Amino acid sequence: MISLVSTELQPKGIKLEKLETIPVRKGTTLVKRGFAHMQKHGVIMDVTNVEQAQIAEDAGAVAVMVLDKLPYDVRKAGGVARTASIKVIEEIRDHITIPIMAKCRIGHVYEARVLEACGVDMVDESEVLTPADEERHIWKWDFTTPFVNGARNLGEALRRMEEGASMIRTKGEPGTGNVAEAVKHIRLVNNEVRRVRSIYESGDVQELVKAARELKVSYAYVEETARLGRLPIVNFAAGGISTPADAAFLMNLGCDGVFVGSGIFKAEDPAERARAVVIATTYHDDPKQVMEAQKMVDEKKSMLGLDTTNLDLRMQERGSNA
Repeated sequence: MISLVSTELQPKGIKLEKLETIPVRKGTTLVKRGFAHMQKHGVIMDVTNVEQAQIAEDAGAVAVMVLDKLPYDVRKAGGVARTASIKVIEEIRDHITIPIMAKCRIGHVYEARVLEACGVDMVDESEVLTPADEERHIWKWDFTTPFVNGARNLGEALRRMEEGASMIRTKGEPGTGNVAEAVKHIRLVNNEVRRVRSIYESGDVQELVKAARELKVSYAYVEETARLGRLPIVNFAAGGISTPADAAFLMNLGCDGVFVGSGIFKAEDPAERARAVVIATTYHDDPKQVMEAQKMVDEKKSMLGLDTTNLDLRMQERGSNA
């Protein structure tokens, strides 16, 4: 309980009545979803060290996502990818003022517990890292820290939400510099939302129940989505974003913001590119502003990128069976 009146600093001769105490609200659905909502229309950047985190903050990022390696390097290195070093997270926290997020492996409850104990502002149960559990995601209702999860379709998004996710990342293919997979999955989610919205407007409850069964999620989540005409929680785009135009494109498809990883810090002009992506995301509905942002980057300095049709490792498919 927090008292609004100090008993130690009252002026002599003046008696102040104590105001009603206000309970601390921590870990409620309102608080967790509220934090995610505060990131809307912003850019969250993957970083691996203090220098990158400071570049992200100076560029106008709303938060940073701390990793041991950028997705491109995770793909290249192979082996088992785990959560970032706690020492790195703490060092970054000492040097920036914006929120700090960090990734844990899918299903790895104790990596998430450690990150919560470390004090990160949000945990990303991420397919970029090697899954710890092939059958289950973390039951996120047990945590006070909000979670973000990836999804490729409406069913995956609502199942993650039912598990307690406060934010969704519509999946692309991480570490490729190719935005095609992100576009495909955003369009798929949008189409499925339109479908359940149409059923809802027709008043056919039985058909909406059938849709919930097909999506493998409780009816209440499908009904809420259909009523709103969108996902009930914040939905960011992620995977393959490399240019300001990429970010603006995904925002115009209806996303609430973007995650950018390798596309910035694997390019040769990270500081300029970071600022340009933030500008394009903010002014995504103004082609002239996006053009000015695009002029800030040199395509010759972009990461080369990968063809997403010929990948040995498709990170987006991790956790899709749950």
